[in-house]
Amino acid sequence: MNGWYYYLTALVLWGGVALRVPRLLHPRRDPALVSLCAVVLSAGVSFTLSAPDSVAAVNRLAGVPNLAAPLVYTVVTVASAACLVVIVYWRGGDPDHVRRVVHGWLTAYALVIVTLWLLFALGHAPVERRTDLDTYYARTPFIREMIALYLVAHLGATFTTATLCRRWSRQVTGWTHRGLVVLAWGWLVNSLFSVVKMAAVAGRLTGHDWDVLSTDLAPGAASVGAVLVTVGYTLPLLGPRIDSLVLYARLGPLFRLLVGPADRQYRVALTWRSKADIDLRLTQRETGIRDGITRLGPRLDDRVRARAHDRALSTGASTPEAEAIGAAAMVVIAARAGTPATAAPRDHAVTVLDGNLSDLVRVSRAVNTSVVADLLRADRKPETQRT
Repeated sequence: MNGWYYYLTALVLWGGVALRVPRLLHPRRDPALVSLCAVVLSAGVSFTLSAPDSVAAVNRLAGVPNLAAPLVYTVVTVASAACLVVIVYWRGGDPDHVRRVVHGWLTAYALVIVTLWLLFALGHAPVERRTDLDTYYARTPFIREMIALYLVAHLGATFTTATLCRRWSRQVTGWTHRGLVVLAWGWLVNSLFSVVKMAAVAGRLTGHDWDVLSTDLAPGAASVGAVLVTVGYTLPLLGPRIDSLVLYARLGPLFRLLVGPADRQYRVALTWRSKADIDLRLTQRETGIRDGITRLGPRLDDRVRARAHDRALSTGASTPEAEAIGAAAMVVIAARAGTPATAAPRDHAVTVLDGNLSDLVRVSRAVNTSVVADLLRADRKPETQRT
């Protein structure tokens, strides 16, 4: 497999870490977040070090053939330990129990790392292998044990994490649920890396040449799994922002109807902070809409709402949709009118306009419906005839 593939995967992983940097700089850092970043960061390092060019560079700088192997295995083991620690923190519980479990996992995997280096020191691997060390030295004493140890440690961590993520995804909703589902698949695909590597090693032990499993299929599985894991960890962070962005866009028609270019207090100055702070911009847009509806209060005509509501029902709209269309028609015509209405809006119409953000979104989406457009044209005809 080409080296660029490893480096590209590492860049994707480190991009996920970059999204978490602002929270990492907070004085009260969340241990789970630190562990999470350790997972993604160490996975990116392992891909970088696993690239054939990187393997050659490490071996050349160290002056020891195949020293890159235990180094890569160490980083993979660190990532394995970190993913288990993340799950322990996410699961929560008694703080003392959590600390003991975390300490236990870290101690166990630290012993694995020490054993990896000890086995490498005891073994003999004089021929440099940049891509197929696992199968080339499958029968070499101590080196084969080193290979088996890191694969078992990796498989145990990834499969356990996948199982727990899948189990907990059934207990939550929203973006956390989606993130856990993606994580479960990511860690399951990651576990295939070890399974495929083990199969290739077993093939060598039994006299078969299954090296392609180790050199091509296993890195591909690891890369796909790593990307899925990164996406799964970032979804709970980006998901709410995506929701806010969608709400911001859907409120656009109603905002543009009620807020003019001169109303600068409802328009966030575009700075490096406000461009990223979609929640701030959403709040100002919602405030502008509510203030605009308040100003239109004397002009809101319930007769307009009732006509639009009934017409929407006759065209097959549901009751909530008809209510939103009625409120939207009332607001649109009031915004075009110059004098107060002769009939005030009824309580349930006001309730829609004074409701939560979801109600405003429904009204905003109804602004451009055909029912509202027809009523607006009908309202304008008398003015045209008088002119």
